[in-house]
Amino acid sequence: PSFSVDTVVIGPSNRLAQAAAAKVAEAPGSVYNPLYIYSEVGLGKTHLLHAIGHVLCKRGLKVMYVSSERFTNEYISAIREGSANRFRERYRSADVLLVDDIQFISSKPQTQEGFFHTFNELHMAGRQIVVTGDEPASKSLLQERIQSRLAGGLEVDLQPPDYESRYAILQSKAPDLEPAVLDQIAQRAHQNVRELEGALNRVIAYSQLVGSPVTTELSELALKSLLAQRPKDITSIDEVLSAVSEFTGVGVDRITGKRRDKATAEARRMPMYMLREETHLTSTKVGQALPGTHLSTV
Repeated sequence: PSFSVDTVVIGPSNRLAQAAAAKVAEAPGSVYNPLYIYSEVGLGKTHLLHAIGHVLCKRGLKVMYVSSERFTNEYISAIREGSANRFRERYRSADVLLVDDIQFISSKPQTQEGFFHTFNELHMAGRQIVVTGDEPASKSLLQERIQSRLAGGLEVDLQPPDYESRYAILQSKAPDLEPAVLDQIAQRAHQNVRELEGALNRVIAYSQLVGSPVTTELSELALKSLLAQRPKDITSIDEVLSAVSEFTGVGVDRITGKRRDKATAEARRMPMYMLREETHLTSTKVGQALPGTHLSTV
């Protein structure tokens, strides 16, 4: 319920995606079909999906929201239990299909097969499809035919919010807090919206637990404690490569090169993992950081 149109704070980082979502909610199946929204984690993809769903549900349409993980589990169960026809009927009877985090099925060819046929049936029937992912369709590891289907509609991305957007988000969630406190949180938490909300919740919880009003001094204590628990932020690709090289004894030129010997391959996996998990770079950007590495390897 909290992921409604009214709670979307619009700024430069999400204006295009929000406008596209509004158009889809206004005329489902006739414009931007499919709509593919991609971004790194915590920037509002799921919020926009639900916002579309809420509007269309109120108009009486049959809307189905599903994570790709749930879609996979249901598809596997249907095959195992011999209920594939029931699975197909359930999904293909939807007026609107909202699929979250499509990248989850990239390593599951059988599930991709099921998604492809579901997509085709709905699309040919003029039903609206909205999908989210973490990369542009053409850069994902999905089957080429699925990439083509997703790219055939409209692709929009979400970027990390700027300071003004972060402040506006905080103000919408906690309008009674002093501007100085909102500024303090907006300056500190800037990776994504989820981190921003987490910092705000921590400050409010800290205030309630110690029984003191929210001031800049209390906010500083709460945020200092939060940041003290976090590892040092990794901001540089070179920093990661240098640390891995020092740890493994394999030179940076070898890690970023094309050699395939065991020691080099093992050393190359470390920055791949760290850049993906710690800095939340997309697979494409990780591949660009390691020129000798094929995207499918990442």
